[in-house]
Amino acid sequence: MLQTEELLAGKKVLIVDDDVRNIFALYCYLESFGMDIHTAENGLKALEFLNRKPETDLVLMDMMMPEMDGYEAIEHIRENEILHDLPVIAVTAKAMKGDREKCLEAGASEYVAKPINLAELCEKMIGLVSQKPGYDQ
Repeated sequence: MLQTEELLAGKKVLIVDDDVRNIFALYCYLESFGMDIHTAENGLKALEFLNRKPETDLVLMDMMMPEMDGYEAIEHIRENEILHDLPVIAVTAKAMKGDREKCLEAGASEYVAKPINLAELCEKMIGLVSQKPGYDQ
């Protein structure tokens, strides 16, 4: 089995979160795998970025943000013909009964509750990028 670094190295990931502490923590973790990391502070900024960079491999989407939340942003992603199949992991503090289902119904590919279990996040990221068309590992 290939090492995590080999599976994620060079993959373009967009971290969408309005809390710079969360962005910093995820950025530092993902950087260790050699990922190409970009950030946006809300759903609107995320959509602007994705329209410029549709070749993005994966999005880590906070669900509760000002201006445009993750639910609305994912809805727009799923409606976009080019971005429709883009893997999106809902990364959220909303961890009550039914929240996971709500995120998946909104169009998230996966769900990870905060505080983030990094091993779980890594496993889900590998699963999603390895299913993406054009994956050659």
